[in-house]
Amino acid sequence: MVLTPPLAPMLAQAAEQMSLPPKPGTLAYEQKFDGHRLLVFTPTRPGRRVQLQTRRGALVEEAFPDLVAAAAQLPGGLVLDGEVLAWDVEAGALSFEGLQRRAAARARGAPALAARLPAFYVAFDLLQQEGEELLALPYRERRRRLEVLFAACALTSPWTLCPMTTDVAVAEDWFESWTDAAGLEGLVVKNMSQPYRPATRGWTKIRRRDSTEAIIGAVTGTLTRPQLLVLGRYDHEGRLRTVGRTVALRPEQARQLAEHLSAAPPGHPWEGIRFAAAWGSKDVLDAVLVRPDLVAEISADRAVDRGGVYRHPLRFVRLRLDVTAVDVQPFGQGPTGPAS
Repeated sequence: MVLTPPLAPMLAQAAEQMSLPPKPGTLAYEQKFDGHRLLVFTPTRPGRRVQLQTRRGALVEEAFPDLVAAAAQLPGGLVLDGEVLAWDVEAGALSFEGLQRRAAARARGAPALAARLPAFYVAFDLLQQEGEELLALPYRERRRRLEVLFAACALTSPWTLCPMTTDVAVAEDWFESWTDAAGLEGLVVKNMSQPYRPATRGWTKIRRRDSTEAIIGAVTGTLTRPQLLVLGRYDHEGRLRTVGRTVALRPEQARQLAEHLSAAPPGHPWEGIRFAAAWGSKDVLDAVLVRPDLVAEISADRAVDRGGVYRHPLRFVRLRLDVTAVDVQPFGQGPTGPAS
């Protein structure tokens, strides 16, 4: 049966750390890019156009005319699974914010955006070839065919083959060193013998996390029973800017914080501000402002926008009573490691 949109992609479950394989060569480690999931369907019949499908099933060809044009490099009857990224020409770096703009573009404005923020596609799976569905094949065979496809078609930009290794030492080096680059989050771990199961969380994703500091500017709950923290950093103009929120505090963490939290004095820099419940969400938190003089050590992954806001929830590690607010790195620096 020929695959057609909408097709629910296979998903990954988040994990805290890498698990060593039971036997060498049984697991594959792919680099995890910070992009949008995208399935590419090339037509099986002449005269039909390529289709680009998001994780949620929407077709977005109008938003990515550069990818549609580049699909001329691909043979017909193909279905690729991968990530679409955007390159900010002016900044000379991958840009998730630019990708968001690309994804939301209308047909009229998409070509101009494509010139400033060209799209790149990182392919990591081959689901159909020459009209033949490959879902039941093990990952090792689908990956072999994907590598052969790239070599035989001499695919070039914007098509990129996702780096993969079965060597744990290489994967650990990628995890520690490559994730310093913008746009690389961590690893995705896959079983070499596993078929492709749409809508199933059968893979494992591991994002690199770093320790850093931020200022506690607000909490949810109460001062005596805080539930989560809203965190900030000062910018170079002396304004306290929001950088993110934590996941729910554990009971012992809430008790520790309650001993040190105090109500915000008049003139708190966040008076009148509403805090999003999550990055990009329209839901708001019911937050209580506190005196912004406590510093929290947090654990954060590498997904930070160019403005310095963490896109995923942070994890509270401990209070840094030995560090003051002026010692915290400025807004926009991202995860640069703990203060000394």
